[in-house]
Amino acid sequence: MKLNDPTLLRTDAYINGAWAAAPQDRRFAVTNPATGETIAEVADLGAAETTAAIDAAVPAQKAWAARTAKDRAMVMRKWYELIMANAEDLAVILTTEMGKPITEARGEIAYGASFIDWFAEEARRVCGDVMESPIPDKRFLTFKQPVGVFGAITPWNFPIAMITRKVSPGIAAGCACVLKPAEQTPLSALALAEVADRAGIPAGIINIVTGMDAPAIGETMCADDRIRKMTFTGSTEVGRILMRQSAGTLKKMSLELGGNAPLIVFDDADIDTAIAGTMASKYRNAGQTCVCANRIFVQDGIYDEFARRLTEASEAMKVGNGMEDGVEQGPIIDDQGLEKIERHVADARAKGAEVLTGGDRHELGGTYYQPTVLANMSSEMMMFGEETFGPVAGLFRFSTDDEAVAMANDTEFGLAAYIFTDSTSRLFRVSEALEYGMVSANTGIFSSEVGPFGGVKSSGLGREGSKYGIDEFLEIKFLCVGI
Repeated sequence: MKLNDPTLLRTDAYINGAWAAAPQDRRFAVTNPATGETIAEVADLGAAETTAAIDAAVPAQKAWAARTAKDRAMVMRKWYELIMANAEDLAVILTTEMGKPITEARGEIAYGASFIDWFAEEARRVCGDVMESPIPDKRFLTFKQPVGVFGAITPWNFPIAMITRKVSPGIAAGCACVLKPAEQTPLSALALAEVADRAGIPAGIINIVTGMDAPAIGETMCADDRIRKMTFTGSTEVGRILMRQSAGTLKKMSLELGGNAPLIVFDDADIDTAIAGTMASKYRNAGQTCVCANRIFVQDGIYDEFARRLTEASEAMKVGNGMEDGVEQGPIIDDQGLEKIERHVADARAKGAEVLTGGDRHELGGTYYQPTVLANMSSEMMMFGEETFGPVAGLFRFSTDDEAVAMANDTEFGLAAYIFTDSTSRLFRVSEALEYGMVSANTGIFSSEVGPFGGVKSSGLGREGSKYGIDEFLEIKFLCVGI
């Protein structure tokens, strides 16, 4: 890994403003999914070190909250500027440990940094109300205060953006965090901590606990009543565990969980727009995104042409090491992810799906998988009910609007949905009928720091980003004053 600034590559945890090794110098390997080679050996911390991080965060948070919002915003702005100044090195670290193409990694750095920039400004706009009192000799006021110390657990598929989307509103509000990054991608988290340290974010405000024992670290956060909020992105199964473990201390929860995104293409859609949007949604990050189109519903009149065009576009993709020029799809993160993709494709084939292209491991070996398009999909197949998390586009046929909406909503999940239509009335009618927290119309990419991100049903609780995101880290206090 060639970096302009090699000191960004950190391998110890970051607690109370210092780099911390594990007891007995325990370490775990971080590998490059494109080559299988070990990149680094990272400190393997556990429950005791997580408690030490909480110990550091509690007093640090009180001092940080006592500073003005403008002060916090200025420090955060410096963090943003240093991230952008080191964007290329951060992208190289991200691609090397996660596998996505370097062009996507560069985009993620800018996207991740945008949350810091946004919430630095939102910090200065937190305000309460003076309300009309129903009692002549009393005045009613509300104001907002930081929730306190929060725990954060982030996934491997967006190892920069999922951290900044959680940490930046929290620290903007005056909170401090203890964060556990995914064991597959800890180097991006530690590089962010290094840059935060250079920016002057005080010791104890951002603590990064790296480790392989995720259940012990997570349970320690949930059980400690000094952690007043948990925020997590990952599977619905783990989200439910964290929610149960947090029940004893009644924490606030933000959960961005599993998805099963429908992408609906109506007969009146512009097919060029629909193909471009489907490619962007389906194959970005090799299909390893929580809002990736998982079930593609295409209306009868356009089905055959859409299937042909999508197959051609999928076959034209360049697969390879994300550091190589022109690569559009990198490897799957690990063997477990690859095996799930294979199970889904095998199940679809056994139940009558037609493979239009792909359908097997890539000739590059390792965890590479071919961009795949399957036709004649049905609701009996695993891909209808489970998130594949890979570069497999399954095409389902429908006839009427009501049929499309019913199939799209036939899932416990409700994170993101996509529709392609040139009818304004259909756009609004279908969008309102879809049971999802986010609907993207006539585009395959919608995420932004300005828009609220989050789901309904089994896809989670709360919203990240936007003007609403900072409220997840604030409590409203009511003040009644007798006069």
